[in-house]
Amino acid sequence: MSSSHEPARFVAFNARLFRKRDFWAGMLMVAFGGLMALKGPTYSVGTLMHMGPGFLPTALGVILIGIGVAIAMTAVTVPDGEDEDIIPAEPQWFAWACILLSPIAFIVFGSLGGLAPATFMCVFVASLGDKQATWLGSFVLSALICFFGVMLFHFVLQIPMPVLKFMGWSLL
Repeated sequence: MSSSHEPARFVAFNARLFRKRDFWAGMLMVAFGGLMALKGPTYSVGTLMHMGPGFLPTALGVILIGIGVAIAMTAVTVPDGEDEDIIPAEPQWFAWACILLSPIAFIVFGSLGGLAPATFMCVFVASLGDKQATWLGSFVLSALICFFGVMLFHFVLQIPMPVLKFMGWSLL
């Protein structure tokens, strides 16, 4: 039994929670998951044995909501004063630009040159965003991923897409 001199122990609403990065990252995942979970059932969901086109988006949306809640709840355990800026003190704008430009490089080089140049340039541009990466390291990484990507998609899975195009001709 508690005495009348002890303060009441209860979890109070903490407005500082809204300033934490983990909270907003989790809420963003909950929003995307909610969008997928609401849009998925507009297609035929089907059953577990006979899945329809809406089953996977709905299931992934629900899973994403759960992961988002778990990430947002980690913000509760972070002490006040830590991790409270949405944008870090020293944002890495060049790294963000490289990450955002890599899918554009994949689309451009894929439409012009095929799978091999698209994969190479996508990985090369994204790897340049790492401050510790060298040109040679980025080149080797891109070449290796390009090689394994071509082996997987063209030869193993036999997906009908041009590996290397030049002036409208598919070389492989």
